[in-house]
Amino acid sequence: MSRWITSLVAAVALVAASGIAQAQQYKARVQTAVPAASIYFELLKRFADRVDKMSGGRLKMEMLPDGAVVPAFEILDAVDKGVVEGGYAWTHYWSGKHPAAGLFSNPMAGAGVGLDQLSHVAWLFEGGGNELYRRLYSDILKVNVEPIMIQPMGPDPLGWFKQPIASTADFKKMKYRSPPGITGEIFKEMGVAAVAMPGGEIVPAAQRGTIDAAEWIGPADDLNLGLHTVWKNYYLQGLHQSTDVGEVLFNKTWWSKLPADLQEIVRTAAMASMMETYTFNVYRNAQAIVKLRNEHKVQIHDTPKDFYPEFVRATQVVLDRYAQKDPFFKQVLDSQKNFAVTVVPYWTKILDLYSGLGNAALQKK
Repeated sequence: MSRWITSLVAAVALVAASGIAQAQQYKARVQTAVPAASIYFELLKRFADRVDKMSGGRLKMEMLPDGAVVPAFEILDAVDKGVVEGGYAWTHYWSGKHPAAGLFSNPMAGAGVGLDQLSHVAWLFEGGGNELYRRLYSDILKVNVEPIMIQPMGPDPLGWFKQPIASTADFKKMKYRSPPGITGEIFKEMGVAAVAMPGGEIVPAAQRGTIDAAEWIGPADDLNLGLHTVWKNYYLQGLHQSTDVGEVLFNKTWWSKLPADLQEIVRTAAMASMMETYTFNVYRNAQAIVKLRNEHKVQIHDTPKDFYPEFVRATQVVLDRYAQKDPFFKQVLDSQKNFAVTVVPYWTKILDLYSGLGNAALQKK
C-alpha cells in the first residue's frame, strides 16, 4: 500500500509540475521606433493583445513608444544585448551595419524592377526572401535575435514641402528628411540634400527650419505626427519607399526559452497583423487625406512626372554599386529581380484593372 501511495503522490506531483510549467508566464518589453500616436503603435498593441489572448495569458508584451528605453537607431543593439526582450523598427535602420539590410524592409523603387507592396511580401513568403532575411541576422550581422516581419505599411508618400515643387530641379533646392541608409544615398545621387532622423525629431526640425521637406510613413501617421502644422504641400506618390515592411525582433536567448506553442502563437499573430495592417492602410490613410484637405487646408499634389525616371535611374546606379562590392547584397538583389521577372508582368496587369476601375468610378461622380 505504501508503495502505491508513493507512486500516486509522485504522479500527482508530476501532473502538478506539468500544470505549473504550462501556466508559466513570459513577458517581453518591446521597444518600438514609432511614437505612441502612430497607427502602427496601435497595431502593435493589437498584436500584443492577440498574443495575450491566444496564449491564455501566458505571454504578455508591453509595447514601448519611440525612445522609452533606447533611441530608434539603437533598437537592434538593445535587443541583441538583452536590454529589452523585443524591438520594432525596419531593416533599413540597420543599413549602417550592412547595406543589404535595407532591401528587406524597403527595396527602393521596388528593387528598381517594379515590385509593389504586395509582390514584395510575396517575395518574402513565397520567393525565398524569408530565408535570406533570417540569414541577414544570423550569418551576416551575427546578432542574437529572432526576426519576424509584421507590418506592410507602404507606399510612403514623397512627403511634405515648405513650398510647391513643379520638377525634380525644384526638389534639389531643398534639404529633405529621408529614411536612413541606401535610400538617402539614392536621393544624394539625384542631387537632393538628404538627412536621416527619427520620427520624433522631424517636426521640431521642420519648425526650426533646419529641413525644408520631409517624409514619414503615410497620411494617417503624418497627421498624428503633426507635419501639417508646419507645411501645407503634400506629395502623395513616393518611390523611395514604394514598399515598406516593419519587423519585430526578439532576443534569441529569451525566444529560445518560450515553449514551441508560444513561438508559433507569436508567428501566427504576426501573420494576422500583416493582414490587419493592409486594412488600416487603406481606410485610415484615406480618412486622413480627407481630413488634411478639408480641415487643415493641405494641398494634396501629384509627384512631378520627371521624378520617376530620375529616381529609378539613381536607384539602379546605387544598387548596382553595392551589388558589385558585396556578395550577400548581390544575392538578395538578384533574388528580388528574378522573382520580379515572373511576378511583375502579371501583377502589373492586375493593378491596371484596379486603377482602371477606380478611375472609371471617379469619372462617374
